[in-house]
Amino acid sequence: MKRPAFLVLKTILFCCALPLTAQVTRPAITGVAFARFYTAEAGASQHVYGSVLGLSQLKAGKATIYPVNSLQWIETVPLPEGMKSRMEAVGFTTRDVAALQRFVKSKGVVVEEPLRNGIFAVRDPEGNQVWFVQAGANKRVANTKPAPRAVSQRLIHVGYVVKDEARETAFYQDLLGFRPYWHGGRNNVRSWVSLQVPDGTDWVEFMLNIPADASLKSIGVNDHVSLGTKDMAQVEAALRANGCSDAECGKSQVGLDGKVQMNLYDPDLSRVEMMEFEPRETPCCSPILGKSPTAVESR
Repeated sequence: MKRPAFLVLKTILFCCALPLTAQVTRPAITGVAFARFYTAEAGASQHVYGSVLGLSQLKAGKATIYPVNSLQWIETVPLPEGMKSRMEAVGFTTRDVAALQRFVKSKGVVVEEPLRNGIFAVRDPEGNQVWFVQAGANKRVANTKPAPRAVSQRLIHVGYVVKDEARETAFYQDLLGFRPYWHGGRNNVRSWVSLQVPDGTDWVEFMLNIPADASLKSIGVNDHVSLGTKDMAQVEAALRANGCSDAECGKSQVGLDGKVQMNLYDPDLSRVEMMEFEPRETPCCSPILGKSPTAVESR
């Protein structure tokens, strides 16, 4: 029996619309999951991340994992021969990792490490490895109790050297939905650009204007991970309790974004930035455009 022509057309349009809608729907990206650094000497790195910062330690093959909370961690892996940069990868948390993999593939992004055990990886336009992690997929981290000596239990941002801001912005902001958070620099030079995850308060920070022949120390200053706190005085007290000397821990200061911060360095000169959640002073260069992070991570 023949259907009326308008019903046939309506059915075709409905059937065709569903896949197109599915292709453009991006699931929530809620925060930073981890930062992974190369290390030339695992024992020396363990002193900083385990003893000084007070984080617990997990072994995963050649990697050492330092849980920050049930969803976030810092990771170190052995340094390959000839490798100058010490940041190996960053990861972001999502509520639906399988749907996110379908989404990025629909946008023409090559999946370098296909989805397995709740995690997959791509490369951003500058070749940085970017992982997306199903919330709670790292069961060992999720089941780790908070470390009693930890100076912070909140990872709030990651930053790394970026050569082409426009290409990186197209990937993070235009494709993935990250939002402008803050930008700044000294002497009216745009040097730091922060983009907040689309469905949370963590952010990624582009470190601009870094020369191609930059020293390891310069690269390490820029390739960094940031741990958050409500009050830097609490961090300073925890560091003293963990036996950190003034020379090792440095001093806190107010950054150009108006937030109190303190910088520590691991043996490979990778920077761990301690930062208060809220600015105490008016930021230079740009207002803070998004909500500030809190002690509770986004899920």
